[in-house]
Amino acid sequence: MDNAVHKYVHGYSKREIKRLVDQATTLAELLHSDTKYPAGASILEAGCGVGAQTVTLVKNSPEAHFTCVDISNEYLQIAKACVEATGYNNASFQKADIFDLPFSDNHFDHIFVCFVLEHLKNPIKTLLHLKSKMKPGGSITVIEGDHGSTYFHPDSKEAWQTIQCLIDLQSQIGGNSLIGRQLFPLLTQAAFNAPSISPRMVYVDSSRPEYVEGFTKNTFISMVEGVRSQAINSGIIDELTWEKGIKDLCRTTEMDGTFCYTFFKGVAYK
Repeated sequence: MDNAVHKYVHGYSKREIKRLVDQATTLAELLHSDTKYPAGASILEAGCGVGAQTVTLVKNSPEAHFTCVDISNEYLQIAKACVEATGYNNASFQKADIFDLPFSDNHFDHIFVCFVLEHLKNPIKTLLHLKSKMKPGGSITVIEGDHGSTYFHPDSKEAWQTIQCLIDLQSQIGGNSLIGRQLFPLLTQAAFNAPSISPRMVYVDSSRPEYVEGFTKNTFISMVEGVRSQAINSGIIDELTWEKGIKDLCRTTEMDGTFCYTFFKGVAYK
């Protein structure tokens, strides 16, 4: 795995698994309402993780078949159990390295990749390898976030510093948490046809309590809090500033607070 990141910046704790599921559940309609595949189609989900997105995929396209791969046996077992709990049986799970996929070229009708490229050192090489596994005319769907798209009220310099810690730590291990804004040039450079990018903004205020809990608290703030030890121990922020920043991020979830974040969804063809 020569150009993969060997360390997942968010870690592999039970808390992180819960965060991934909370994120997927809260954002299912926003990100996946238009992700549907025809009956009989074969789709590769590259980097399925704990199956947080897989659950929505199998429900949206019950007559398509998904082959879901990940490098973590533990995550694959969780993903399989999550899908089985839905009652759907149109997905199979297989351990595989995204850079060494055990499938012939032109094997899949479509490919789906969500929150994967941000963790890889060479996303173009990844896209090219995935492209080789697609049939001519097939589609690739790529979804990524962009931490730089965050804004909130009340504003806070310390809150921004905690977010910057996550951006910097991910960059240090070869990832890119600002990759959402780059999907169009990445798909273009990988020579996909007709790339189309649609921004999906999450806007949160107290009139949307399900988003306050599911996204601001349980997805975003939880994600930032997950790098606390790494950030303080590395010296890129001091403990007092960190605590003030997290307190101020939590302040945005109160009655007069607001929070915004944008995901980017790209669809292109071979």
